[in-house]
Amino acid sequence: MNLLSDQVHGMLSGSSAIRKMFEAGIELKKKYGADNVYDFSLGNPDLPPPDAVGTALRQIAQDSSQPFSLGYMPNAGYPEMRQSLSRRLSREQNFEIPPAKIIGTCGAAGGLNVFMRAVLTPGDEILCPSPYFVEYGSYAGNFGGVLIPVPSKLPDFKLDLEAIEKAITEKTRAIIINSPNNPTGQIYSHDELALLGAILKQHSEKNGRIIYMISDEPYRFLNFDHEEIPCVFSVYDASVIIGSFSKSLSLAGERAGYIAVNPELENGDELVAGLILANRILGFINTPAIAQKIIIACENSQVDPEIYRRRRDVMAQVLDDAGIEYFLPRGAFYFFPKSPVEDESVFINALLNERVLAVAGKGFGLPGYFRLSFCVGEKVIRNSAESFKRAVQAVKG
Repeated sequence: MNLLSDQVHGMLSGSSAIRKMFEAGIELKKKYGADNVYDFSLGNPDLPPPDAVGTALRQIAQDSSQPFSLGYMPNAGYPEMRQSLSRRLSREQNFEIPPAKIIGTCGAAGGLNVFMRAVLTPGDEILCPSPYFVEYGSYAGNFGGVLIPVPSKLPDFKLDLEAIEKAITEKTRAIIINSPNNPTGQIYSHDELALLGAILKQHSEKNGRIIYMISDEPYRFLNFDHEEIPCVFSVYDASVIIGSFSKSLSLAGERAGYIAVNPELENGDELVAGLILANRILGFINTPAIAQKIIIACENSQVDPEIYRRRRDVMAQVLDDAGIEYFLPRGAFYFFPKSPVEDESVFINALLNERVLAVAGKGFGLPGYFRLSFCVGEKVIRNSAESFKRAVQAVKG
C-alpha cells in the first residue's frame, strides 16, 4: 500500500543519489575520522555569523521580557524590517526599492514557493538555464507548474538566449535567473540580461500575458572578481528579486529571506498583495520574528567574502594539479567541473573510494559534470589534493 502521493514518491526516488552520498559520508567519517574525509557535497556555510548577529541575539534575549516582543506581526513582516531591507537592497542593487515593495519570507526557498503560488496556474511553464539548483522543479511542481530547463552555453555557462527564446510558449509564465549561479559560479552580464528582458517583453506582449523574470540571489555578495552584478530591475519591469541571508550572514537555519518587487512594474501593488496572501495561506506567514530582528540589527553586516575567494583559488589549484577541466567560478561557492570520463557517476565513485564526496551533475540537469562545494576549510581542500589525483588516475587507467 502506497503511503505517499505519486509526486512525492517520485521525488524521493529522484533524490536517492544525494541521500546515498550523504549517508556514505557519515559512514566514512565514522570509519576514518572527519579530518580524513573531504566532504564537498553540501552547500552549508561553515563560517560563523558576524559579531553583530551575536550582539543582536543578546539584545533580543534582553527584550524578550516585554509583552509581544516576539509576537505576531503584519503578514508582510515588521515595518522596521521592511524599512531596513529597503535601505540595504537599494544600496546593493543601486536601485531605489521602497519598503512597500518588499515582504519577508522563510528564506529564498520560501520566497520562490510563495511567488509561484501567487502567479502560477496549473500547466504553466517556468524556464531556467541549465544546470540549475535541483529544487526548482519541485517548487514549480508544488503548484502545478512545469520546469523547462534550457541548456547554457559551454564551457562557460553563459545564457543561450536563442535557445531560451525558442523555449518560450504560450504557457511560459516565468524564467528563473540565479546569479551568481549554483552550481556553476557564473555571473550573467548586463548585456545578457538586457537582451533577455527584451525577449520576455516581446513575448509577453505577443501572448497578452506577463512573463516574469525571477532573480534568485542568495549568493549576490560572493562576487570574487568585483565584476558588475546587474540589477534585473534596470533591464525588465516585470521582475522580482528573491534572496536570503543564509550565506551572507551564515544564518542557513534561520530562514531569513525576502521578495522585492520591481517598483516600475505596472499594477505592482496587486502582485505584492498576492504574495502577502500566498505567504499566509501557505503557512509560512513570513520570516520568523527572531530572524527579522537579526536582519534589522545587521543591516550593514556580512561575513567576509575574501575567505571564500581564497578557498576558490585553493580549490582551483587542486583541480589543476589533478588535471580536471573546470570553469573558474566568478561567484557563489561551487565548482562545476567536467568529469574526466563521460559517465560522471564512475568518477563520483572513484572519488568516494578516495574519501572525497561530490555530487553528480545529472542531478543539476547536466550529465558529464559534477559539483564541489568549497564552503569548507582551506586545510580540507589542500589535504584532498592527492585523493583527487588518485581518483583521476583510477578512471583513466
